[in-house]
Amino acid sequence: MKILHTSDWHIGKTLYGRKRYDEFEAFFTWLIETIEQEQVDVLLIAGDIFDTSTPGNRAQQLYYRFLHRVAASTCRHIVIIAGNHDSPSFLSAPRELLSALDVHVTGSLSGNPTDEILVLCDPEGNAELIVCAIPYLRDRDIRTAEAGESMEDKSRKLIEGIRDHYAETVSLARQQRAALSSSIPIIAMGHLFVAGGQTIEGDGVRELYVGSLAHVPAGIFPSDIDYLALGHLHVPQQVNGSSVMRYSGSPLPIGFGEAGQEKSVCLVEFDRQISATSPAVRLINIPIFQPLEHIKGNWQAIADRISVLSAENSSTWLEIIYEGDEMITNLQERLQSAIVGSRLEILRVKNNRIISRILDQIDDGGTLEELSANEVFEHCLSASAIPAEQRTELWHTYQETLVSLDEEDVRAE
Repeated sequence: MKILHTSDWHIGKTLYGRKRYDEFEAFFTWLIETIEQEQVDVLLIAGDIFDTSTPGNRAQQLYYRFLHRVAASTCRHIVIIAGNHDSPSFLSAPRELLSALDVHVTGSLSGNPTDEILVLCDPEGNAELIVCAIPYLRDRDIRTAEAGESMEDKSRKLIEGIRDHYAETVSLARQQRAALSSSIPIIAMGHLFVAGGQTIEGDGVRELYVGSLAHVPAGIFPSDIDYLALGHLHVPQQVNGSSVMRYSGSPLPIGFGEAGQEKSVCLVEFDRQISATSPAVRLINIPIFQPLEHIKGNWQAIADRISVLSAENSSTWLEIIYEGDEMITNLQERLQSAIVGSRLEILRVKNNRIISRILDQIDDGGTLEELSANEVFEHCLSASAIPAEQRTELWHTYQETLVSLDEEDVRAE
């Protein structure tokens, strides 16, 4: 029996305003082909299906079209749990309809742990796998708040609540296995942050709870889980060094912090002739559908790298971090000139030289957070040596921008 573990799709995610539907569609096509080639029996999706709780029409279309294609493939079952980005009610709304396609969705806790236990059968109707489909556990689901609690009390009760829920659910699964056959594997799914998990700056991972409450110890999971399929962290990795406790990671780089990171899905295979409950796990690397690159350094280093990429006819999306000693006030213009005639696109530019100059001008050891927006803009003008005759027009444009943003906020409310 072959099981494919993936998570953290974040359908609908944009990158500095750039829509990425073509990448999601390319990934889904590749995933379908991989399911067919590997003859996958069960697909596990461990949360954060969408990037927001209110996904747009295009994101929903991609999701449902993919599920329809998988249902028509060699894959017999799909198990989906909600992540912290997902709306439990939205994800669960078509649950009964999707079950007709053997798509099993757990959006939230129902109050009855047996609802999270799925017994999956082979084509002959024989039970072959038990899945504990535990969704993202919200604080209110597993902890009762009390007046006067300290952060340590909250953290302890939260971890105890998560531990107790996994223990109860897996215990019920164990009882079901005993009633069926002791050789049926038990898989648990979850969407949370295990202590010691690897993240990358700018990878988009949101904290599950306040401060350190997010990090639960690996020891909370019952030892007789045969495979633990986790979501939330975007870096593919083992949990506590175990080959059968894993984060599959996100299939696409969510931000430039993940540029160049090898993305993969986990293929988990149970072979009864070898060991019914000890799986072999293999990572399948995901192709890069849209190259991203983070270029950092002085002007010459940046220009040289852009030249190399242009010569390769690359279509890479770039993030530029300028850190040279030279004060370049027309950095955007220089960069746009450097990529003329190429397929490169610059999505973000950060001029650390100007930021450093601004901070140097702040008196009394202050920080940017201590300044008003107008004060920061004034420092920008000074740091960039903008002539006095140009400042009036720039101030007017700046104020118009602030008014426009305020109006947008009011309309959004």
